[in-house]
Amino acid sequence: MKATQALHDLGQSLWLDNITRGLLTTGTLARYVADLSLTGLTSNPTIFEHAIRGSDAYDETIRAMLARGRSAEEIFFTLAIEDLGRAADLFRPIFDRTDGVDGWVSLEVPPTLAYDTAATIAAVKDLHARAARPNVLIKIPGTREGLPAIEECIFAGIPVNVTLLFSCAQYLAAADAFVRGIERRIAAGQKAEVGSVASLFVSRWDVAVAPRVPEELHNQLGVAIGRETYAAYRKLLSTPRWQRVYNEGARPQRLLWASTGTKDPHASDVIYVENLVAPFTVNTMPEKTLQALADHGEIGALIPVDGGDAGQVLGRFRAAGVDLDALAEQLQRDGAAAFVKSWNELLDGIASRAEALKAS
Repeated sequence: MKATQALHDLGQSLWLDNITRGLLTTGTLARYVADLSLTGLTSNPTIFEHAIRGSDAYDETIRAMLARGRSAEEIFFTLAIEDLGRAADLFRPIFDRTDGVDGWVSLEVPPTLAYDTAATIAAVKDLHARAARPNVLIKIPGTREGLPAIEECIFAGIPVNVTLLFSCAQYLAAADAFVRGIERRIAAGQKAEVGSVASLFVSRWDVAVAPRVPEELHNQLGVAIGRETYAAYRKLLSTPRWQRVYNEGARPQRLLWASTGTKDPHASDVIYVENLVAPFTVNTMPEKTLQALADHGEIGALIPVDGGDAGQVLGRFRAAGVDLDALAEQLQRDGAAAFVKSWNELLDGIASRAEALKAS
């Protein structure tokens, strides 16, 4: 049995952290669904920047949008919604079969809005309406300004993927925003069920601390942060507050492992998959990681409900002088800035492509 199937059978969802038009038109994405137990997909500006820059498959739509005088941002969202709409349709049977637990795709608001609550809410509502699919999650960053946007959009009944979470504390703040939105829906007499995931980024921790800690601590921090957060997730799901909203028909917000591609060439290429196995969670992974998992992955024990040795491992990093709280805030700021950089490169690339098509 492939490791991908083993993970699925243990109750963890495998999503692909990639989207290109070629994945759709060649049948590769459909093959991953059939052969590798793939049940969803995520995207971000960096992914789309690489997809559009590396292909002429988008030229026809770019030409049509140019003829209508559209901006680079308008062109991008048209391209993104075309691709993600097709992916959502591919995953729709899974979404229907699981009654909305699985089978999701994700579309992100412009990352330049990460610190603008009102503009984020407006962008989420616009993208949700334009996507016009029940299984599209709109990604909102879990910044301080993003938290009230998460609450408001959940209250509005819009499925949300909370992105750019790096710590247990950031996850808990995002989860609180989610449940506040659900509680407001219940108080207003609305249906309590709104889909959501909370995306914890793991590999960037290890990149950040590698130059600052002894070699024996390398590639341990991301997994420990994940396990600590999983323990908090499991505890939260069993609290009276969350159980009250379940009693009204709400569905839990699932924890999702993001940034699971290995950055250290000396480490296992599936380290963040094999060590973060847990039922009722999602692991979204780059295409290379998915293929490596299917080829040589070995699935071990589930994460203990209490996080296992996470506390001890985190203690070793604190003893080595790592301020985990400060680093979590820095990683979130850096992550938001990196997405803005990719966003600007994406728009510049579309504008350059448009100019080249005009000239031809």
